[in-house]
Amino acid sequence: MKPFEFISVKLALCLITGILLQQLLKISVTVSFCILLSLIVILGFLYITSKKRALRFGIIAAVTTIALGVCTSSTSNPKNNRLHYTNKAYSSIPLWHLKIDETLKPNPYSKRYIATIKSINGEKSFGKILLNVPIDSTSTNFKVDDELNSIGDVVNTNKPLNPHQFNYASYLEDLGIYHQIEIKQNYTRIQSTSKTLKGLAATARENIITKLNAANFNKQELSIIKALLLGERNNIDPDTLTAYKNAGAIHILALSGLHIGILLLVLQFLLSPLEYLPKGKIIKLITIVILLWSFALLAGLSSSLIRAVTMFTFVAYALYLNRPTSSFNILALSLFFILLLQPNLLFSVGLQMSYAAVFSIVLFNPIFQKVWEPKYWLTSKIWQLTTVSFAAQLGVLPISLYYFHQFPSLFFITNLAIIPFLGIILGLGIVVIALALCNVLPTFLVQIYNNIILAMNTVVKWVATQDAFLIKDISFNKPQVLLSYAALVLLLMVIAKNNFKRTALLLCSIALFQGVIIFYNYKANTQERLYVLHKSRNTILMHQTGKTLKIVSSDSVKNNQTFNAIRIAERIDATSRLKLKNNYNYKGHTIIIVDSLAVYPTTKNNTILLTQSAKLNLDRLITEVNPKEIIADGSNYKSTVSLWRKTCLKRKIPFHYTGEKGFYVFD
Repeated sequence: MKPFEFISVKLALCLITGILLQQLLKISVTVSFCILLSLIVILGFLYITSKKRALRFGIIAAVTTIALGVCTSSTSNPKNNRLHYTNKAYSSIPLWHLKIDETLKPNPYSKRYIATIKSINGEKSFGKILLNVPIDSTSTNFKVDDELNSIGDVVNTNKPLNPHQFNYASYLEDLGIYHQIEIKQNYTRIQSTSKTLKGLAATARENIITKLNAANFNKQELSIIKALLLGERNNIDPDTLTAYKNAGAIHILALSGLHIGILLLVLQFLLSPLEYLPKGKIIKLITIVILLWSFALLAGLSSSLIRAVTMFTFVAYALYLNRPTSSFNILALSLFFILLLQPNLLFSVGLQMSYAAVFSIVLFNPIFQKVWEPKYWLTSKIWQLTTVSFAAQLGVLPISLYYFHQFPSLFFITNLAIIPFLGIILGLGIVVIALALCNVLPTFLVQIYNNIILAMNTVVKWVATQDAFLIKDISFNKPQVLLSYAALVLLLMVIAKNNFKRTALLLCSIALFQGVIIFYNYKANTQERLYVLHKSRNTILMHQTGKTLKIVSSDSVKNNQTFNAIRIAERIDATSRLKLKNNYNYKGHTIIIVDSLAVYPTTKNNTILLTQSAKLNLDRLITEVNPKEIIADGSNYKSTVSLWRKTCLKRKIPFHYTGEKGFYVFD
């Protein structure tokens, strides 16, 4: 197979190039549309007058597809629409008319929803916003399609306040969500004017969950059942979730391409008798597609599920055509259409991992299958499953290392133990749901299904406890990801046709990959920085010297998540913890730490770090010590910080609050 000779692959690559260009250049809708229109005219002219000039036509076609990627990416940006709420000018605190679009997992302080904006102050508008409802005795649960009017002002979504943390604000921006609003008692419910497919799906799902809760499933097993069949992961025990992650089986709990792919194979088998009917193959295809989308509707129509069902709708069509090369061709075509409709999905981890796994299976599994051809049926099936697991893992490994920084080397055991039975689990689960909805779910079936899920959990937890086989804290960056995939592509080219040029390119990519590792290790060894981190009710300084990290804090720090992210990204080998002093010297900088005692030296031209809401006259401090800058960390009350900010603004002293601007770094 020569994948890069397919037109669909070339189109998808050109479209991706256009989307990336738009992310870099930020071309306006008008300009991008004019460029695309001009190229389409040129392409049409060449097609009519110069059919024989294939090279010229091909180049213009490629450039046109790139321009299409730029244009679709530009037009899909909601801010480019004049009705978007960010383009509206409104005075005072506006009145928002909101419609609940999605229910998110609550945090310890608030219930969270994604809401669609219907109007502002009665004027038509649109956009999505993050809605926070504080958890208290009077807080209300909203459902999808509920509508409300609320008075309030929007604030920016929370950006990471410490280095190398997950950027939730950036993730929301990819979904077209730029702000959040908090409502307490300043809202009124209104009668919903319409029902959406998502609302109907949410109602159906709530009804199913009510029926399942009434059955006698164990609590832990029930949470897994909800995740597998309905996409509800909110109630899974954190320890169980960690076990699935460490065992390399977290993908089993997220309804995605794996589940839809297995469901497709099950339906292919169950509906195979339809092929004996006149036009049986087309009837079978239509039935499978309807059932796949019905399952997606039942499971909530999440974006990842819609993406997976769209992809496997194309795969079902490829199976209907029954051509050896059609699977890869149609997979690329499905990616093209998905990105054409939603360009921002290119930056979705789910889409990246789904397509990386499926493309890798299509390309590498036939190669692995040729290594050994077992004689017996059982060994043949085990070998097939093993090769598919290795092929999928090979495709997602660079992305997985980049996002999750760990590699579960026993992943194939988990896959061998669970995936062969996942079709049974999904099929039996659908039967359980159907019987529960009809109030005829027998106790023995509940017990059987409960034991199956219990057995799956037991296997996963056993694999997760094999710490020696879980490789953690792997530092992996974007250049390494790109070079890894370049090496995989070149490896395929060498396997397809081995010659000196291709082998040399493969070896060069491997050498370049090693060079990148050496460069970043050298950079880590020679780097020195001092950070002032943000932490509520605590003061933390972090001094990085090469691959050594010193954490200096006023109180012991129990949560290591922030430090782990920094340690992995900066390739830290050794960490030590020290008690905070009254001052800190670093490369000519003297940082004076003023705590609740409000005692400070009168030496001038230093950096002042205000902590623990120090009760002092800041105006007098500025007069006495004339500081270069003033920093306030997360140990201070916001009201106190607000007063300090006003004083610094008045005295024209640089002021940095870690709760707003994030961590402060001395290079």
